[in-house]
Amino acid sequence: MSKYTTGEIAKLCGVTVRTVQYYDTRGILIPSELSEGGRRLYSEDDLRRMKIICFLRDLDIPIDAISRILKEEHPEKVISLLIEQQEKALTDEISEKQEKLEKLCELKNGLKSKETFSLESIGDIAILMEGKKKLKRLRLMILLTGIPVTALQWFSIILWIAKGIWWPFIIWVAVAAVWGILISRYYFNHVKYICPECHEVFKPTLKEAFRANHTPTTRKLTCTACGHKGFCVEVWGGNGK
Repeated sequence: MSKYTTGEIAKLCGVTVRTVQYYDTRGILIPSELSEGGRRLYSEDDLRRMKIICFLRDLDIPIDAISRILKEEHPEKVISLLIEQQEKALTDEISEKQEKLEKLCELKNGLKSKETFSLESIGDIAILMEGKKKLKRLRLMILLTGIPVTALQWFSIILWIAKGIWWPFIIWVAVAAVWGILISRYYFNHVKYICPECHEVFKPTLKEAFRANHTPTTRKLTCTACGHKGFCVEVWGGNGK
């Protein structure tokens, strides 16, 4: 079985020799044996114990508390729980950092698409990034609610052609009209638009928005702030999360 000197165990655990000696004086890491010359010698079990102590110290647990934990009948249960909590905390931190990294990449790519760099362009991109996921959920919700309406449409058409039964098609027309009005109101209540000229975020009237020419992410509108008429970028503008 390997034996480690104070210096060796300090190096393996990334601490100072004085720290190892201090833990000895506190009685939480007593060397397994002493050499003939009186030097401290530590075993593999001592090394594992030292690594546990270092882990607990990294969690800012006081020396006295560590001493009490290690004296428990089943200290491994407490330590296991602490490890799980630390693992979760690190996972959450990684997720948060990854989200920030994705935002930075989006900002970087967004700036590349701008002909001129300006504070206004950064502001526009920031607004787009903030509501991107919410807009995606909104559009997905509208798509899903439209599936039954589309299914009813095809069913009524096939039934009319194959059987000559026309009244289901009339029902579909009524359902589609009501669905279209309600979903349009809901959609336009949850979006706003950025004017490319003055960079103001504004909300058009439902009538103007509904009739305007549009692409998946823009709509040709008149800015309520500067009066510019042209394609404006659609962003999230609802109150929901």
